Amino acid sequence: MNILVTGAAGFIGSHVAEALLARGDTVSGLDNFNDYYSPARKRANAAILGAFPRFTLHEVDLRDAEAVERVCAEGRFDAVIHLGAMANVRYSIERAPLYVDVNVRGTVNVLEAARKAGTPHVVFASTSSVYGRTDRIPFREEDPAIAPLAPYPATKLAAEMMGHTYHNLFALSFTALRFFSVYGPRGRPDMMPYIVTDAIVHGKEFQLYDAGEMYRDWTFIADIVSGVMAAADRPLGYQVINLGRGEPVRMADFVTLIEGLVGQPAQMTTPPAPSSEPPITFADISKAQRLLDYAPQTSVAEGMARFWEWYQAEMVK
Repeated sequence: MNILVTGAAGFIGSHVAEALLARGDTVSGLDNFNDYYSPARKRANAAILGAFPRFTLHEVDLRDAEAVERVCAEGRFDAVIHLGAMANVRYSIERAPLYVDVNVRGTVNVLEAARKAGTPHVVFASTSSVYGRTDRIPFREEDPAIAPLAPYPATKLAAEMMGHTYHNLFALSFTALRFFSVYGPRGRPDMMPYIVTDAIVHGKEFQLYDAGEMYRDWTFIADIVSGVMAAADRPLGYQVINLGRGEPVRMADFVTLIEGLVGQPAQMTTPPAPSSEPPITFADISKAQRLLDYAPQTSVAEGMARFWEWYQAEMVK
């Protein structure tokens, strides 16, 4: 297949693009290398992809509609895997205009470019955060209690709706994948596995909300990649599908796991959780199992051990 991956230099995007290239696909990567976190880390990810002869990099901002349209027109892609976005719930709280601009308008630019180029299928990275604070456990795709708590998930939900609109009007296949707490090698420095590991290594204090009595459905990057690739291979009309592990972990236990890997105790404060944070995320993955043959393989203990190996090799200098 010939596939465009947006956000290709990021954490999830670089893993997806690398897996596609490894199986023999032709991949074009689109990224603007913004400075939300170190562009050098993204350049290093892109360098991994650049070692494949079937990879082409386009340094383009999603908000540049003409440039996105040009890439799609020239690429004549079989599918677009749209992972590029502004992420992070807490960072979005006071930056709603930026998140709308990148995550909503940028997604519309991708959809328009795909429509005009005749690209038949778009896979979109959504988030478990769209479910917000709900008593409906586990989270199911048909759950009517969709109540995002911050601009980031709100913009992701809006993009899901735009995908439905393009499917309805133009018969574009659109699969929205709601990711649950993705972690693993190359993980972003703003994500909790990295924050906690780095703080423990350097003897620094970090915050653990509600004394760790919150739960997150941690999902290893390789399992997410398998789900994304299956979605790219299977146009399904319009679908929203959870990609998680389906086994929420108590955050206090997650920190204890990292303490054991690093071999040092954590130093933390335990303030109340802000209003942007739900007490639990918990994926019902039965739809992914049925439609994508999705079967997560990596336990949190194994996945964090692999993250720790990467951290030691790449971050401890």
